[in-house]
Order: sequence, then structure tokens, then C-alpha cells
Amino acid sequence: MSYRVLARTYRSSTFDEVVGQEAIAATLKNAIRSGRVHHGYLFTGTRGVGKTSMARILAKGLNCRSFDAPTISPCGTCDLCVAVAGGEDVDVVEIDAASNTGVDNIRELRSNAAFRPARARYKVYIIDEVHMLSTPAFNALLKTLEEPPPHVKFILATTEPQKVPATIQSRCQRFDFRAINAADIAAHLRRIVDAEKIPAEEAVLRRLARLANGSMRDALSLLDKLLSHAPDGLTSAHADEVIPPPHDELAAAVMAAIASADAAAALRALDAALQTGRTVERFCDHLIEHARTLMLLRVCGEDTDLVDVGAQLRSALARQSAGFDGPTFVYMIALLEELRRNVKFSGAARALADAAIVRLAMARQFSDLPELLSRLGVDGSRPASSPPNEAKKKELTPQPPADRAEGVDTQPGGAAGFSGSPARGAPATAERAGATVGEPLPAVRTADWERVARDPLVQRAREAVDGTLFDVRPARNVPAPSTANDDMIDESR
Repeated sequence: MSYRVLARTYRSSTFDEVVGQEAIAATLKNAIRSGRVHHGYLFTGTRGVGKTSMARILAKGLNCRSFDAPTISPCGTCDLCVAVAGGEDVDVVEIDAASNTGVDNIRELRSNAAFRPARARYKVYIIDEVHMLSTPAFNALLKTLEEPPPHVKFILATTEPQKVPATIQSRCQRFDFRAINAADIAAHLRRIVDAEKIPAEEAVLRRLARLANGSMRDALSLLDKLLSHAPDGLTSAHADEVIPPPHDELAAAVMAAIASADAAAALRALDAALQTGRTVERFCDHLIEHARTLMLLRVCGEDTDLVDVGAQLRSALARQSAGFDGPTFVYMIALLEELRRNVKFSGAARALADAAIVRLAMARQFSDLPELLSRLGVDGSRPASSPPNEAKKKELTPQPPADRAEGVDTQPGGAAGFSGSPARGAPATAERAGATVGEPLPAVRTADWERVARDPLVQRAREAVDGTLFDVRPARNVPAPSTANDDMIDESR
């Protein structure tokens, strides 16, 4: 007798047996009870989450011959239930849209739908991967899907709902199948190995559940593979030999090394991840998703519902997220996404990955501008009371100090003192050539102050150091310019 794989042997046969889709099962059962079964359903979700199984269960519930009306508990033993479970019933037609993409296939479906079922109550069409249909085929299906004969039900299934036209989706009741929780997958695997009377360590089952990435079929395929290697019992040693470590463990190892700023350990962790057969691009996806999870836990708190992980793993991830701050996660995700795009078209993907990991591990040696300014004691913020343009305007037209004596005649052209940015050092005074240090200088008229402030050279100097004009002094031994050139700048500068 040929071997029957676990995914087929333990396929769900009733609504209550479907794992991880309890809300959808409850909705369909209530529809059958109340007689409000829609003529068209659209089941969406990733592979292996129960779309086809749910479609077959619904078909059996509508047509089970052990009951005189549709039921939420099909017997599973009558000839019709057995035929539907095997995909062989004449009235429950399963169509692979990937192989029947043309308009002629849909025209044949429409012509057959007009005939009543041979032995069942309803003729059910289950169209798998419906997004593969061509545009003319979708158009040919529209009218029949909107107003089918009363004895026809359509169940469309797809992994890419965005490729299904809105005109099709609007004619169906859509159900989004969620990825199955790792804890639910592990519990189901435990029931299976117990039924098969095979001892298995709990750690092995949890590892298979994490590797399945939300797909029950993937988990059962991995279990089949491991049972072929160790049919007498499943241990962690057997799993290490056959099953690669889960991607979240590999990503966590790389992140732990980055958090400790150990570039060498990060490179070794990256090498271990790539040795499992993962490509650089694929592992970048894992790292980005892991960094996003850590960022959400760090920013939103450990109890956030934006992260779909188990309680035990959530605590470990929350502890790891404490090693980074929010801006670091943003920088990390941006760098990894850039790496993922670059390795697609590069012949040196591994070198680019190594360089990016080293850069992330050394990220603590870099500081952002606000942090550097705070270390220097500089407040980079601008006063909120004055808009930037008004502040700049006031700086360009400074007024002389109140204690300046006015009306004192002095030589035009003098030394201008600037108070520079604190980051450039303490304020200093620059005097024009001709002044004698230490000698008392007469005060400067307001007109001279304003004329120096308007000097283009002075303005450029102030802008270069981001300074403020705080003093103007007259120069000694400099001939005064003529009245005609009163607005000219002293050429001795």
C-alpha cells in the first residue's frame, strides 16, 4: 500500500478541526444554520492555512447525504463526503486556475453550471489560485458569478488577492485566512505524533512550528521529513542533522552580536545563517522583519498587539530590543533594505552583506548631530518666538548698545567685533588694521554702526561664523574717505 503523507492523512474534515481559523469557521456554520449561504466566497491567505480544506468542508456540509438539509457537521463517511474529501466528486468541481486560465475554460464552466447536479443538492465550483485567470476569463465569469443558478455555489481561493479584480471581489464574500500561530501548530503536531505513537521532544515540535512560518502544510511536510530520518523518535539531535534552525533564531543571533558591537561575532552569525542555504537577499528579509519586530516592541511596549509572537518569545525579543533605541532601528532597517536591493544585481552579494553587518556592529561609534551638539553644550534649537526669516533680518540690522555715545565725530571705518557660535569657541574681537590695542577709543556714531553692519564683507564674515556684531571701534591713522565715497569700505582691509 502506498504511503499517504501526513498533510493529506490529517487534513481537517469538519469545521471544528480547522486550526487557527475559528472565526471563519464560526461564520460559515452560522450561515448554514440560518440558511444564509452566499452564492460566492473568496478565501484569501498564504499557503497551507486551510483555504481548500475549508472549501471542501463547506461543500460537504451543503451536500452531505446523511442529512436531509445542509448541516454544520457532515458525517464524512457517506459516498459523497468521501468523494468530496478526495476531490473526486462529480458535483463538487475543483479547478486549478493556473492550468485553466483561458476564456474557453470559463465558457465551459458557464455552460455546465446551467445543468442541475447529478446527485448533490448544490453544484460547487472550487477555483484554486483564481488570480491566475486571464482578464478575458474574469470578464466571462462576471455575470455567472453575480447571478448564478440557484443550485450553484462558487468558492474562489487565492494567495494573491490584490490580483483579483475588484469586480470579482465585490460579487463574493471575502474571508482572509490568517497565518497560524506557532503555538497552535505545535499543539497540532503533538496530537499527530501521539496518534502515530511516535515519541517526540517538545523543543523539536516548537522548532518545526516556527520553521513553518504560519503554514500548517509546511509544518506537516517538515514533520514527514524528520520522521523519515528518525522513525523511532524525534530528538533535538535528529532535528539538528536534518532541519535548519528557524530564521528567527538566526536573525536574533546576528542582532545580539550587533547589540554588543561585536563585529566578528556578527559576521560568524551571518555565515552560520547563509550556510543553511539561505540567500543573502532572503536573509535580508528575515533581518528586516526581525528588526521591525524589535522596533515595535521598543517603541510600543512589550504588550503591543502589532507583534504576532508567542508570550515566551515576546519576552526574549523585548529584552533584545532594549539594546537599541528607536532611531537606530530606523537606520538599521533602511540600511538592510538598501542591501537587499543591491544584492539582486551584484556579483559580490556576500561582500556587501559582510560590509553592512560590520557597519551595523560599529554603529555605536557614530553619533547624530543633536547628540554631538549636546556634548559641546550647544542648543541647536531656534527661538520659537521669532520665525527664522525674522531672526535673520534682525541679525542683519543690529543696533548699537544703549551706552554708545552719539554725536561724537570719529573716523569712518573701524574694527568690527563678532560673537561667533559657541561651538567655535569663546567670543572674540577682531580689530581692523590701524587700531592700537589697549588704547581707549572714542565711541562710534549710530550711523557708522549701521554702515558697518551693512558692509557686504562684514555680513559675509558674520554668516560664515554664524555670529553677531557686538562692537564697532574706530581705526587710528586711517585717512577718512571723501564725502562722495562715504558708503565705500576702507580699502586697507
